[in-house]
Amino acid sequence: MMDRTAFIYSDAFLAYKFGEEHPFNPKRVELTVDLIRELGLLQQKHIFQPRPATLEELFRVHDPNFVHAVQKAGKLPPGQDGSDIGFGLGTEDTPIFPNMHEATSLVVGGTVVAADLVMSGKVNHALNLAGGLHHARRSEASGFCVYNDIGAAIAYIKDRYHARVLYIDTDAHHGDGVQWMFYDDPDVLTVSFHETGKYLYPGTGDIEERGTGRGYGYSLNIPLEPFTEDESWLTTFESIIPHLFHKFRPDVVISQNGCDAHHFDPLTHLSATTRIYRDIPKMVHQLAHEVCEGRWIAVGGGGYDIWRVVPRAWTMLWAELSEQTLPDEIPQTWIDKWQPQAPVTLPTSFLDPPDLFPPIPRRAEIEEKNRITVRRSLFGAPFLL
Repeated sequence: MMDRTAFIYSDAFLAYKFGEEHPFNPKRVELTVDLIRELGLLQQKHIFQPRPATLEELFRVHDPNFVHAVQKAGKLPPGQDGSDIGFGLGTEDTPIFPNMHEATSLVVGGTVVAADLVMSGKVNHALNLAGGLHHARRSEASGFCVYNDIGAAIAYIKDRYHARVLYIDTDAHHGDGVQWMFYDDPDVLTVSFHETGKYLYPGTGDIEERGTGRGYGYSLNIPLEPFTEDESWLTTFESIIPHLFHKFRPDVVISQNGCDAHHFDPLTHLSATTRIYRDIPKMVHQLAHEVCEGRWIAVGGGGYDIWRVVPRAWTMLWAELSEQTLPDEIPQTWIDKWQPQAPVTLPTSFLDPPDLFPPIPRRAEIEEKNRITVRRSLFGAPFLL
């Protein structure tokens, strides 16, 4: 399978950067790619270069006035903050940075390239770790996301290949931007597993958000309780995803692989370990082959412990996509290279030790609430009848 898997990458991805102090730090991509290379899991033949998204590709999911505002914002002279431009630009979450249109267009183009490689049959799987900007909306940058690369890729697939798309989002934050873009579309099933919006940005992703018009029932949300641990996380995922694959019968699956549900993540309140980042891609991989001839496009997403979590989680994702075996231990050479820069002690193994974190006191209550959420979420889904 190695030769049938694409890794979309360019060092130019690192230009998508809001600043040194911003939590969305592209260094996490650099660290991950370096770890993958250190393990010998990435060869030149796997790497495909991204290209900038065209305006036509952006306009499929974004208002032209918004795109023009992003273009203008990225060309402001030094010292001008541009907070009067609007469209969600220049905020604390999504500040303006030089050439932000060009940098974000490249991320979008990378995911469109991934989609084209998979849908044309050149590869079975493709990964764009710089992608996963699921909060961007039609006319608004939001939540560290300027343009929505996932939405643009789905719109491209629909326009060019007339295919049915299953979108799976396991970021700790609700995949709101993608959901709203296809809220009335029965050919795009969006499912998001996330920490409940009662306590976390963007505050959406309630069970009652099910779609509208012909798309009613084709938006599925599973808001998890804060402090959800591995067992409940995976049980919830396993109780839903196989049904969706077999009942909806997508032509292709797109997965957003944010890894901010980890106990270490500083922005969220979930309590998973790296185990879920091994097991979730494994299940998606298996089902993609069972149902949609292996067509699987994966992107990155959130993840704000850039030293201890993101490199391990996304290396496991690439190993699963490319069907390569990972060792249990992180290479000492990689640890020695990056430890002097890291503000925390780097882990030595891909999977967290079972006793690394203390048990959550409310575990039984949390697990029961998540089971009820699953039952409520599936009630009324028309493709499950």
